[in-house]
Amino acid sequence: MLRFSAAAACLASLFFFAAPSAQAQQNAPQDSIFVRQNYRKLDRLIPMRDGVKLYTVIYVPTDATKKNRYPFLLERTPYSAAPYGETNYPKTGPGTSRALSQEKYIFVYQDVRGRYKSEGQFEEVTPNIPGNKTKQTDESSDTYDTIEWLLKNVPGNNGRAGITGISYPGFYATAALPDAHPALKAVSPQAPVTDEFIGDDARHNGAFFLLDNFSFTNYFDAPRTGPVEEYKSFFPFKAKDVYQFFLDLGPIKNANAPQYFNNKAKIWNEYQEHDTYDAYWQARNIRTALKNVKPAVLVVGGFFDAEDLFGALNTYKAIEEQNPRNNSRLVMGPWTHGAWSRGEWSQFGPLRFGSNTAKYFQEDIELKFFNAYLKDKGKFTQAEATIFNTGTNEWKTFEQWPPAATQAQTLFFQPNGGLTFSAATASESFAEYVSDPSKPVPYTDGIFARRNNEYMIEDQRFAARRPDVLVFQTLPLTEDLTLAGPLTADLFVATTGTDADFVVKLIDVFPDTARSPEPNPKNLQMAGYQRLVRAEVIRGRFRNSFEKPEPFQPGQVAEVKYELPGVLHTFKKGHRLMVQVQSSWFPLVDRNPQTFVDISEAEEKDFVKATLRLYHDAQHPSGLKVTKQ
Repeated sequence: MLRFSAAAACLASLFFFAAPSAQAQQNAPQDSIFVRQNYRKLDRLIPMRDGVKLYTVIYVPTDATKKNRYPFLLERTPYSAAPYGETNYPKTGPGTSRALSQEKYIFVYQDVRGRYKSEGQFEEVTPNIPGNKTKQTDESSDTYDTIEWLLKNVPGNNGRAGITGISYPGFYATAALPDAHPALKAVSPQAPVTDEFIGDDARHNGAFFLLDNFSFTNYFDAPRTGPVEEYKSFFPFKAKDVYQFFLDLGPIKNANAPQYFNNKAKIWNEYQEHDTYDAYWQARNIRTALKNVKPAVLVVGGFFDAEDLFGALNTYKAIEEQNPRNNSRLVMGPWTHGAWSRGEWSQFGPLRFGSNTAKYFQEDIELKFFNAYLKDKGKFTQAEATIFNTGTNEWKTFEQWPPAATQAQTLFFQPNGGLTFSAATASESFAEYVSDPSKPVPYTDGIFARRNNEYMIEDQRFAARRPDVLVFQTLPLTEDLTLAGPLTADLFVATTGTDADFVVKLIDVFPDTARSPEPNPKNLQMAGYQRLVRAEVIRGRFRNSFEKPEPFQPGQVAEVKYELPGVLHTFKKGHRLMVQVQSSWFPLVDRNPQTFVDISEAEEKDFVKATLRLYHDAQHPSGLKVTKQ
């Protein structure tokens, strides 16, 4: 894979943090002859304002002259700008899509500070320094200095620059917006890491995403003594059954045993040490810096993205709310992490979309965006929001997102597993289950050696059969029902413990007469299919404040209210809406001991069973708030 080390490429292929490089996922193989005939490769060390030099690989069109000038299109990455060396050309690309490669830009790939062949010290999601005009550096200043150098030292440029990136490179694209260089005219953060405590890769509403972080930091967090071309993992990780592996691992502090991280993983230790939304996390929330945004912005995300769905939706939201005259647009498709950069994306699991949604994005949206703002080639007339309806497999356009013409209503939980838009009326009513940390609810059905990326759309019948999962569902719909925008879970709960996690899942239940699409490689039985539409977790101690956690008082009713990432989904006539509630989602999320302790230091004895009650009566109207279009 181009621009990835072998370790990173392997990790990416498993759908962990780093999306597979767009450059490695072209529509059709292009050998290096195309690149050599059309581009000249330059490897440079670009000095930053503090003297640190960043390794940068530049591909200049061979026909670039004083009269025939091209804009820069930059990607800054912690995943390697390889291949290194001016005689080593990539086999595909050099652009982030085939369409862009053929269009021709001056493509620039840069190892960010402290990664691979760049000098300096790497810091996780480097905090922004507002109004940075000094020798202090952040990713905004490094981007500014890079563009300034490129303009002065690469002949044949037209004086304009754009930047793009997926996942962590998506964060670097976002970070280019504060105090942007005047030549930076177009920025596309794609699945950007945005707020790692609230909803992105590290934690969701305070709950630690164990499976992904354990695997990712094993490679990514490996120390170095200076510039390198490859990193070595801390330890070989070849579990055949990750559910059993992490159950056997025991308390999370055991990850620092000698055979694993051995207290040598800087980022892993920071994640464990900062277990509340403290200054560490708050400084890494790039949303607060997205003010006075001047470049045109195209934010891209996927509704099936297990890593940074939150980041895409909330980066766009932050720009809209803090920049009244902004020029930003949002695209949300039926994609997993970075799937829009693939050559083909017309299906996912049992779902069939009826078209190649990746090609549509690359040619009809992304190419036109950069051409318009960097080349003055055509006008970018894309709608404010281009959103894929995951229930009807249709692209829809909106003047704003979430759309204005929606009606907020609550799906209320009812006795005996009912779910209606009418509030419960009983004087006292609740459902009860026992949550046992030694037998946590799995996030997916089956045995997997790595994360099952299809869990975002998976049939939830395996969970519905468990006694520690509550199930509520409507009657069959008499007409289509479309939900558009965010969801809010509002739970009134009591526990015999002092802490608890809550996972709320919105599910589209197919009728018993539903048939499987053809071809259906896994022979999934669509009749009765409980298709996951959206799910999210909260660590209960953060129900009132992410900064100041507090225990539950055993036996006392407490309200737990939190937002789930938005949807655009039509539940068709004859289908049912279902909501499931549970208190573990393992090993996607680490186990909550269900006692109010420092989980990073918890002992096995701290993990206890707890009986939880979910109330659904007139005084405690638990439910899921939705927006009907």
